[in-house]
Amino acid sequence: MGPVTSARPFIRERASGCFWYGKWSRHGQPVMRALGRAWAEPDGKGGWRRKRGRAPEGVLTEAEAASQMLALMREHDTEQTLLERDAEERRRRGVTFRELAVDYLRWLEDVKGAKPSTLRDHRSLLAEPGQTYRRGSGTSRGQIMAALGDRPAREVATREIEDLLRSIASSGVAPRTINKSRQLVCAIFNYGTRPSTYDLPANPAQHADRRREPDAAALAFYSPEQIETLASAIVAGAHRDPSRPALSSDEIVARAREDAQDAELIRVAAYAGLRRGELVVLRWRDVDFAGRKLIVRRALSGEIEVRSTKSRQARQVPLPDQAATAVERLKQRGDFTGPDDYVFASRLGRRLDPSALRRRFERARDAAGLEPLRFHDLRHTYGSLLVAGGIDLPSVKAAMGHSHITTTERYLHARAAGELADRFTRALASTIAVPELTHAA
Repeated sequence: MGPVTSARPFIRERASGCFWYGKWSRHGQPVMRALGRAWAEPDGKGGWRRKRGRAPEGVLTEAEAASQMLALMREHDTEQTLLERDAEERRRRGVTFRELAVDYLRWLEDVKGAKPSTLRDHRSLLAEPGQTYRRGSGTSRGQIMAALGDRPAREVATREIEDLLRSIASSGVAPRTINKSRQLVCAIFNYGTRPSTYDLPANPAQHADRRREPDAAALAFYSPEQIETLASAIVAGAHRDPSRPALSSDEIVARAREDAQDAELIRVAAYAGLRRGELVVLRWRDVDFAGRKLIVRRALSGEIEVRSTKSRQARQVPLPDQAATAVERLKQRGDFTGPDDYVFASRLGRRLDPSALRRRFERARDAAGLEPLRFHDLRHTYGSLLVAGGIDLPSVKAAMGHSHITTTERYLHARAAGELADRFTRALASTIAVPELTHAA
């Protein structure tokens, strides 16, 4: 059924003058559109009459408003008919994987509050073939969308998912990368099987084979002595380019302050276990000297500061003397020490650049001749030293903000086998004498 053609335009007065409006219904649904300024004036009886003279360009008489309204009604009817046909076609064939993936990402952002870094990683995996990377000049192979994008989601079979994973594997990527693609596709189909979304009959990715990932190597970490060696190298400016010396006394002082701050940041990273994205957004209101703790309630996700950590909840981190002393020294710097100021701040009081911080760490590490560990391994150093020192796993888990104790158990390697043997001996001891070994003559 087309639009109702018996409707007539009407006038409404606004602060800037009077305007024509058109109102009609389509399939019982009301539609109203503004038509334009009216060439009319009050008739003294609560209505309107046409002004005398010729209407200026762009100002509508009643006849012109009626003609424009009729054109809008026909245009609206055509648009709605096309949309209805498209919707009917979608209902007939079902949602495509591409449409399902877009809907899933929107839900993940708007409803689940996924972090920007998570959304960025997902969008990278779901990029279209040939799409340029966000950084650099390369383009995406878009393997997931190339294989599944146009396929009706209801028709995708497990065999197609297996073919996709084999195609990804043939590019030489690690098993972990293949599993990440499988996991994302599986999550998208899980979303599609919900009665509140598309009520798909099954998740074809659920039974696709996961690749075996190599066992994780023992976590490497520095000793306290190596941490201090690293901090000393930073204070000495070992990470700076000698071909770019300071040009003034003020610059020399500014660089010395930056280097001293970086050294304290390294100590806090290793002695309090904060992630790099948590360190750079730590503010003075998060430091509780009296309670001997740091309150970690923010983190950096990509380039955006978010009010949640990786575990999605604030955590209280005990502040041992090794870290507390470092923070106390920064408190004496004289500026940028207000409650909302960053603990680790640039010369202008702004947030440090995490990438530049990582590069300074690596240059100082190499200059000091230390094992080439990553910046994140300072956090592993914290966990390993705590466990090696006999701190119980639940306490370490809480301090580090792990969601699962199995994550914390990775640090058990730091306990010396000889120490554990002594503990096992005491636990297995009894009042019954154990015969001593005798040796044949």
